[in-house]
Amino acid sequence: QVQLVESGGGLVQAGGSLRLSCAAPGSVFSRSNMGWYRQAPGKQREWVATITSGRNTMYAYSVRGRFTISRDNAKNTAALQMNSLSPDDTAVYYCNAIYNGMNYWGKGTLVTISS
Repeated sequence: QVQLVESGGGLVQAGGSLRLSCAAPGSVFSRSNMGWYRQAPGKQREWVATITSGRNTMYAYSVRGRFTISRDNAKNTAALQMNSLSPDDTAVYYCNAIYNGMNYWGKGTLVTISS
């Protein structure tokens, strides 16, 4: 079982920034594609960003230019730097790892943006 642990959520005002972090077991992290998803109240979970094991990055159109995904293989962590936040970014953010064809999820961290 691969356990992912998110941190860094909270309440910020519109226009502010937050940095989310996801810790994963060292045995799998460097070989995993890491991603972030989010689920807003009353909506389906949606993909936000991915960073591959080769450090290629991809972003959803809605966050491109505002969010940056990164990874630190030495610390077995992935991060999501979120800037220029708006109330539309309010959601529970989930870390995702794809390893050996399996999907693993964290329990999520709540991000609330006030207007």
